[in-house]
Parts: sequence; C-alpha cells; structure tokens
Amino acid sequence: MIKDKVIIITGASSGIGEATAKLLANKGAKVVLGARREDKLQRIADEITTDGGQAVYRELDVTRQSDNDGIVKLAREAFGGIDVIFLNAGLMPNSPLSALKTDDWHQMVDVNIKGVLNGVAAVLPTFIAQKSGHVIATSSVAGLKAYPNGAVYGGTKWFVRDFMEVLRMESAMEGTNIRTATIYPAAINTELLTTISDQGTARSVQNTYDKYGISPDRIARVVAFAIDQPEDTTINEFTVGPVNQPW
Repeated sequence: MIKDKVIIITGASSGIGEATAKLLANKGAKVVLGARREDKLQRIADEITTDGGQAVYRELDVTRQSDNDGIVKLAREAFGGIDVIFLNAGLMPNSPLSALKTDDWHQMVDVNIKGVLNGVAAVLPTFIAQKSGHVIATSSVAGLKAYPNGAVYGGTKWFVRDFMEVLRMESAMEGTNIRTATIYPAAINTELLTTISDQGTARSVQNTYDKYGISPDRIARVVAFAIDQPEDTTINEFTVGPVNQPW
C-alpha cells in the first residue's frame, strides 16, 4: 500500500524525482522532497498541497551527510516516521577519458556514489530499529552494460547495482525486512543531459534522447509499483526504457 507511507525523494526538483513525488502524493503518500534548488522544491510542494496531497521539502546536498540526516529528521518531525527513501539524485557529465575532465569524474563519484551512501547511512538506523523499510535507487542501463564516453558514470551506476544487492542480502540475513529496488532507466527525458560539458558527447547523447526519449513519469509508475507490493515481497530490479530503443 502507498497510502499514508512517508517517502523521502532525493533529486526531487525535476525529472524523475518530481514526477514520482506528484504521483505518489496523488496516491496518498506523504512525500518529503530534497534537492539543491529550494525554489523548485517549494513550487512542487505547493502544487501537491493545492491538489490535496501532503508534502514538505528541504534543501539537500546529497554529498553532505548532515543534509541527509536533516531530511530524515524532517520526515520524522512532519509525518512521524519514514517508510521509504528513493535515492534519485544523480549527474551524468559524460566524456571520453582522454578529455581528462577529472573534476567531472570526482563530482559523479561524490553525487552518484557518496550520495547513495549518505542517504542509506541516514535512514538505515530507523529501518533497522523498526524492522521495516524500503530503499529504492536510480541506477542506469549504464550500470548494466558499458558505453564509450561513460566510463566513470557507468562505474558509479555499477556501484549502485552491487551496493543495493548486498543491502538486500544482508537485510534478509539479519531479519530487518528492508526491501530494495534498483531501477535501470534507458533514455528518459530529464535534465540529466544538461550536466554534460563535453560538447561532442552532449550532441551525441542529445540525438539519442531526441530519437528515443520517453517521459519521466514512466519511471514514477515503476517506483509506485515497487512500493505497492505486499510488505513480504521485494522486486529487486527494473530495467525500463523506450520500446523502440534497441540497446
């Protein structure tokens, strides 16, 4: 059941995060929105409450543990607890390794890997104590197969794949009943492409998305489906993309 569940969403200011927040709120969830752009979070939260839903928000930099701890605290203060965290914040400034865009490399590691670690560290004590909870993470098809110009991005998304599977296994072994779901989106039309600074890569990826891209609400529906399963059931992985995209 989705109704009345308290759900934290990172990367909630646009794209998949925004679409998921609105869909879950429409289904009766109490959503807690986090991202760096507070003005956009306020707009989304206002739209949700105007439509009769429940939403609170907080500026969130996932690379800071204190920010992640803070949004968990907000969930408790506003809604009395937490049931789900959707780790959706991510960057994709792809480029050839020969371009040596090392600042981009480190930024992807900080957001795509450390952001996941920080979010899980913030919520895990609560989930362990209550012996329930759901961790959902956005990986990528680049976390399933290798792509030129995507060595570092793909590496961060392979990390998410492995980390989430071990989280599932350890929870089962320890009896804490923490459900997991890792989502591997293909071409989904979001702001992710705006983070690509290498012009050649940006043009190539944009052409692909122009040809194949589908709406982020398609991923939101998958998140809702995962949450709506019985509490004794976890669907660990979803590969999702356009029906006409051949890879």
